Amino acid sequence: MTIQQILSSSQTKTSKMRQLFELGKSRREVADLLGVGYGFVQNVYAKTYPDRIGTRRRILATAYRAKSFNRKFGVEIECFGVSRAALKAEINRLGVNCVIEGYNHSTRRHWKIVSDSSIDNTRGQACEVVSPILRGQSGLQQLQIVCQALKNCRALINKSCGLHIHFDAENLSLQTWKNLYKNYINYESTIDSMMPRSRRGNTNYYTKSLLDKVNTKEKAFSKINAANSIKKISKVIADRKRYYKINAESYFRHKSIEFRQHSGTIEYTKIENWILFLHRMVDFSEQGFVSQQSSFDSMSKFLADEQHNFYHNRIQDLAA
Repeated sequence: MTIQQILSSSQTKTSKMRQLFELGKSRREVADLLGVGYGFVQNVYAKTYPDRIGTRRRILATAYRAKSFNRKFGVEIECFGVSRAALKAEINRLGVNCVIEGYNHSTRRHWKIVSDSSIDNTRGQACEVVSPILRGQSGLQQLQIVCQALKNCRALINKSCGLHIHFDAENLSLQTWKNLYKNYINYESTIDSMMPRSRRGNTNYYTKSLLDKVNTKEKAFSKINAANSIKKISKVIADRKRYYKINAESYFRHKSIEFRQHSGTIEYTKIENWILFLHRMVDFSEQGFVSQQSSFDSMSKFLADEQHNFYHNRIQDLAA
């Protein structure tokens, strides 16, 4: 049965809980889905899985411990249908420094609006709105202001537009890079389900699958494990090209790792959740974890409830 079928059935709440546990839902998720207290759910869980309760201390000792979001990051938002001058003026009016520049890859201390020839536009100028180096919650607040300016100016997006996220990678170890690539490859088909069809698999030239060159997880993992440098990982997975879902080549120009898969959007909520999703995956990889599972529900081992719920709903919406 699906989650919705379980929730709408005439069974007792205890029976519903047990079926939701079997689907891999956490106790907190079950409590939220059924609108009952966590203590009630915990009692049912303890009776259903008494063997698991005894090992709770050992499990918690080796579980992933999430760090707060204080990461340095950058954002590139592709759009069209808006005057660059008007957009610049609106961003500045809202209190964020922004400058119009020619096409370039230079990191600035201000937001910049540059041209982008990859965008298919039918109305107005296509452009890319690029952030300076942002950090943590204060960076997200500044991003929210820029998204509001884009909405105020009625900027448009279409299937050719993308959203690119950079994270500071200067202090990421080689092992973290390996773990991260393996985690993303492991979850790639699940992440695809969180995206529109134009951003899945190998359908988009500018965001190719990490299995494009190596067509099985096993071969990819073997090559990644054998790599002795970031350049070697980039070579075996992407032939040192940047148009992949993860772009390691940005490290050699900006000391960052770039995530290119997300579809174009000016919606702050979508961008924020994607940034926090990626942060948790990087953090999970930094702490030495590589998931052995690939289902969406197994992402609960590193995702915050907010992101898990957001993408659960998004998967349902995109599948409709």
